[in-house]
Amino acid sequence: MSYTNGNRPPIDDDDVEEEALVADYHEQVNFEEDGVELERGDSLTGGPADLRAQLEAAAAPLEYQASLETKFASYDNYCTLFHYILNSDGPVDIEQPSYYWAWDVIDEFIYQFESFCRYRNRVARTSPNEEEAQVLRENPNTWGCYSVLNVLYSLIQRSQINEQLAAQKRGEDANAVAGEYGSRPLYRMLGYFSIIGLLRVHCLLGDFSLALKTLDDIEMNKKAMFARVMAAHLNTYYYVGFSYMMLRRYADAVRMFSHILVYVSRTKNFQKGNQQFDAIAKKTEQMYALIAICVSFAPTRLDDTIHTALREKYGEKFAKLQRGGEESLPVYRELFQSACPKFITPTPPDFDNPSLNIDPVEHHTDIFMDEVKNTLFNPTVKSYLKLYSTMDLKKLAGFLEVEPEKLRSWLLVNKQRSRQTRWSEGGLLEGETVNGSELDYAIEGDLIHISEAKQGRRLVDWYLRNLARAY
Repeated sequence: MSYTNGNRPPIDDDDVEEEALVADYHEQVNFEEDGVELERGDSLTGGPADLRAQLEAAAAPLEYQASLETKFASYDNYCTLFHYILNSDGPVDIEQPSYYWAWDVIDEFIYQFESFCRYRNRVARTSPNEEEAQVLRENPNTWGCYSVLNVLYSLIQRSQINEQLAAQKRGEDANAVAGEYGSRPLYRMLGYFSIIGLLRVHCLLGDFSLALKTLDDIEMNKKAMFARVMAAHLNTYYYVGFSYMMLRRYADAVRMFSHILVYVSRTKNFQKGNQQFDAIAKKTEQMYALIAICVSFAPTRLDDTIHTALREKYGEKFAKLQRGGEESLPVYRELFQSACPKFITPTPPDFDNPSLNIDPVEHHTDIFMDEVKNTLFNPTVKSYLKLYSTMDLKKLAGFLEVEPEKLRSWLLVNKQRSRQTRWSEGGLLEGETVNGSELDYAIEGDLIHISEAKQGRRLVDWYLRNLARAY
């Protein structure tokens, strides 16, 4: 925005916080570009050499085409590392090289678990290699769901991180409840990012309510620790937003996606050329697809930057979503499958009966498409209802070419679905029940009473924004 006579308005607290986050992200990029990543072991003084090597390996990405033997060895290394950290006599005396090293460890740990589960499921369904299938059949507990969840919950419990966060929210001293382990940065940060890891794992397993429940003690604002680590910031809002979407809380999902997409647009100048650029770009594209879906279910006013990007990226597809009808079904399926997490199953597959193993992504896609079909003709129905203040049920049924009683059932179901829980503060599952649609109606006998509660455009903001573009 340009300002008359070069005068800028005063900067508010939110802008100051955002600038601080941008500075933190700039620091991360410089840390990676300077090559310090390759010398992490130098900062881990005070620990044995083999532990230093394990700590370095834990944060290093596994090769995409790694062999099955390598994946098994990586699992054993993680087990040894976390056993040492959690079960030593007293806290391990090691300093982490940076405040985001702990995120790298937890992120890579969960990524390897996720990729192994998808690989194992694919082998069980397609059986391309009987020798590999036999090895996987004989080792059902390797990268098991219980083992991974046990590590994450143990790190949280050992660090007392939930108690520390709860104390901070009450304005109390977190160190008073940190204990012997939680007072150490290594345990505190591993415990903190394990909470974010649990959000991701529960979302991958399809338990979206429990995913949101894990963040009860973390505040979703720019002062949270995860906001200082770009990858953690991006993933947290992605999985929270996706969980809200699958729980049909579309307004909350749009709010989460909008927040992080605006932030990414502000830091894009720092992203080019660093090793995280491709991952950030991919996750951003996924969130644009998801926000397009959410807006089609619950129309709302978006930030100009996001709305322009949606028009540029999806164009006719975005228009089809907003029109609804049968032609929108392939678009919904395509966008969902390109943007959803790579779901996994919590139990090992049945290698003896490949036909019994389902693709978790296809399973959740089918659940999502059932929701789409229930709301398929919402835009058409609303376009008729907006023209009237009262309307006869049979008249509307004639326009839509459906049976009146079938239309009555659909209207009642849709009215119930339009009531959403909207989060404002407290736990992410909490909130007040509001009408998520700008159009409300009531049925009295065969008469439909319609009222439109659409918010008027804030003309002052619109005028100033467009005035600035004219100069």
